[in-house]
Parts: sequence; structure tokens; C-alpha cells
Amino acid sequence: MAEQQNQNQNQVVEEDLNHLLKVRREKLAELQESGKDPFKVTKYDVTVHSSEIKENYEVWEGKEVSIAGRLMSKRVMGKASFCNVQDLKGNIQSYVARDSIGEESYKEFKKLDIGDIVGIKGTAFTTKTGEVSIHAESVELLTKSLQILPEKFHGLTNTDLRYRQRYVDLIMNPEVRDTFVKRSQIIKEIRNHLDAQGFMEVETPMLVANAGGAAARPFDTHYNALDEDVKLRISLELYLKRLIVGGLERVYEIGRVFRNEGVDTRHNPEFTLMELYQAYTDYHGMMDLVENLFREVALKVLGTAVVTYDGVEIDLSKPFERISMVDALKKYKDIDFTAIHTDEEAKALADQYHVAYEARHKKGDILSLLFEEFVEEHLIQPTFIIDHPVEISPLTKKKPSDPEYTERFELFITKREMANAYSELNDPLDQIERFKAQEALLAAGDDEANSMDEDFVNALMIGMPPTGGIGIGIDRFVMLLTDSYAIRDVLLFPTLKSAGK
Repeated sequence: MAEQQNQNQNQVVEEDLNHLLKVRREKLAELQESGKDPFKVTKYDVTVHSSEIKENYEVWEGKEVSIAGRLMSKRVMGKASFCNVQDLKGNIQSYVARDSIGEESYKEFKKLDIGDIVGIKGTAFTTKTGEVSIHAESVELLTKSLQILPEKFHGLTNTDLRYRQRYVDLIMNPEVRDTFVKRSQIIKEIRNHLDAQGFMEVETPMLVANAGGAAARPFDTHYNALDEDVKLRISLELYLKRLIVGGLERVYEIGRVFRNEGVDTRHNPEFTLMELYQAYTDYHGMMDLVENLFREVALKVLGTAVVTYDGVEIDLSKPFERISMVDALKKYKDIDFTAIHTDEEAKALADQYHVAYEARHKKGDILSLLFEEFVEEHLIQPTFIIDHPVEISPLTKKKPSDPEYTERFELFITKREMANAYSELNDPLDQIERFKAQEALLAAGDDEANSMDEDFVNALMIGMPPTGGIGIGIDRFVMLLTDSYAIRDVLLFPTLKSAGK
């Protein structure tokens, strides 16, 4: 019985919606027949945005203004009406009187629909209730909306629909628009910070013969003109390091990379990565750089280096903790990995703590698995985890004092990896052996392992100076500074399964 009632209600809603859509088409036809086709309008002179009028009212009071945006509400009251227009910076009320805009224009105004894009010219004033508004002198329809905004019937609360129709999400949810405005500001401030440090922004290929520089499965495609299979890049590393070889001492790139992996709250198959490389420094220099970068960007965008994420205060103003992976395991789980000397002992330790591993895994892999299982959940405040095992760091310089470990760090904040950095491996003979070990893993079924990159090895043969490098996940950084739970909330168009599948 209840199901039948729901079906009847849905049918009524659908019929009402179809009627409203039909009415909008009829209004458009009427406008076109009378020579007032809004789709023939090519421009409108906008002099100010809504928030500028509100925030600087003393400057604009009594002066003529011209705004344009989407009609979000309308209250018709005989000879005078109120409407609300939303533009990029916010929204503002407008008082529309028949005597001010003319009888014919007022009739046309009353036929406007919510969602229409209009231009309003008038003077700034405050109403009796104290609301900053525009006293309209003219209202012009710039674009006719032929669709109903979603809150008219059911609200835009379905997250899948929000991601699929981001354009509607941006209209209906101001906080979503604010997130993406902040994203743009964050990337701008990253560039400003690096440019001021003498870094040069460059661009490297997205279609590559050999997708290296990270442990990830690439997307495969085919280059018809060359009749060659190629891959979408999984990192920016190997080409940027070629530029260091070429003498460009400080380079960076902010760009999309592609990894054929699962989708969850922290992962999207295509995401934005920033990688930079600086000659004549090491991973300690990279720690200083990234700590200053995170702090300064937060200050520039948010006005504070103390941010709130998921109800927890994250302090970027204090020095970030620096602790080795081995010491972190001791600190948070009281496991002394320095007592482990062989692969067999490491696997026995994993068995003891019920941590799953694969037959191919070695001692360093087991350390990484134990770290992921027992340590990551504690890394809420900014923490550099340093000195990773060589098995999981194929492009990193070994620690001279302990060659089982590398000069590498990962920055963790809110339990998430935010950055990954190395003292870069510049010994070509060592690099060849690392690539061979990776190819053995690839042959054994590890589809995330790297393969030999002959040209990159040749570049190292030419000679790369001591270099520090770092990769920062831009999307996760934006999540932190905008208090966004999922990566989809900071990607304008996240990857989704096709509708209906």
C-alpha cells in the first residue's frame, strides 16, 4: 500500500515537473516570436559583484551599479517586487518597481523563472530592514533557464548527483563554490611561494613509453600515428630529473597524473600532483621546504596556520615532528624492528601480529606493512616519517650510515600521506640494479613495479648533481585546508561510473 502511494506521489511530481518545463519552453517561444530571444544576447556590462557592494556599501551607496547573475528567488507584490540574484561572489537583493523600470519591462520581469540569468542596473540602497539592495532601473533577461533547479522538488542532497552535475552543485551550495575558489587560491599561492624561491615551472609529457617514478598500475593506450602502445604517466619524476641533469637547478610541475587503481575517499584515478626537484640539497632541505610551504600557503589562503579538520585542530605553525619509520613503530606499537635481521624473521613478526603479506615480500616490505597497520592511524599532527627501507624506495639514495634504509620521508597529517620526498638516487649503476629488482617483481606479478628506463639511466650516466625531490598531493592538501572529507569534494569532476551502469 505504501509503495503504491509513493509511486502515485512520484507520478504527480513528474507530471508537475513536465508541466513546468513545458511552460518554460512556451515562455521562450513567446520571447523569440516578439523579437526578444535571450539567446541572441552576446554581452552585458557588469561593473561590480554582489559582495563588493555589501562589503563596501559606503562607497557604493546611491551610485549606479550593474550586476549579472542567476535569479534565485522572486517575490511579486503588485506594483513592486523583490528578487535575489547570485553571482560569483555571493548574492544580493534587488527591489524592482513598475514605476522605475516601466510597465512593459515589469510584465516581462514577472514572467521570469528561478534559474534565469539576468542583468540588473540600478542604484545601491538599504531597505527599511537594513538590507543592502539594488533599486532596479532596468532588468534584462540574458539567458533563459529551461530546466528546474533541483531544490524545487527534492533538494540537491544526493552526493552522486552532486558529483555528476557539479554545475548544479555550484549553483545550489555556496560552500561548494567556496571550496573550489579556495582550491584555485591554494594552487596560486603554491606557485607564488616556489617562484619566490627561484623555482621554474615546466611541463613534461603525459603520454609516455615507460610509466615510472611511483608504485602504481598505469593506464594503457595506443598512439595511432606512431603505431605504438603508450601509457598515461603515473608521476612527474623521471622527466623532471632529466631537467636537473640538463642544468635547470630548481624545477617543478603541477599537473594531472593517472593511476589505474581503486576509488575511495582518498583516491581518484586521475589526480593533481606537484613535484619539484632542487639540485645541491637533500631530504632535510626538502623537509624544510615543504614545512614552510604548507605553513605559508595556509596563512595566505586562510589567514591562519592553525586549521580545523574533521573537528580536530591541526597546527601547521609549530615545527613538524621528524621520526624514522623504525622509531615510529617502536613508539606506537612497541615493536623493536632493529632486532629483525632477515626476511624470515620479518615474516615471522608479521605472522605474530596477524599482518598479511605476500611471498615475494622482503624485510623492508614487512616494515612498511607493519607501519601502515599500526602507526598511520596515530599521525594526526604534521609528522615527517623518515628513513624508509630500500625495498620500497627504488629511486632513493641509500643512507651512507645504513644502506638498508634510504634518505626518504613521507609527510603525514590527519592520518594521510601528504608528501613524499627523497635525497634522489644519482648513481646510475645503483639505479640499474634497482630497476632490475623492480623488473623481477614485475615478472613475478607485481603490476605496480617499475621497468627499466634506458634513457633515464643514460641521463644519470651523463651526471645528475646531488638533488632533493618531493611530490605533494595537491588534492589532499586542498582537503586539509577546506575541511573536506573526501577527495571527490575537492575535484570539480571526479571519476564516476557511467550513469546507469
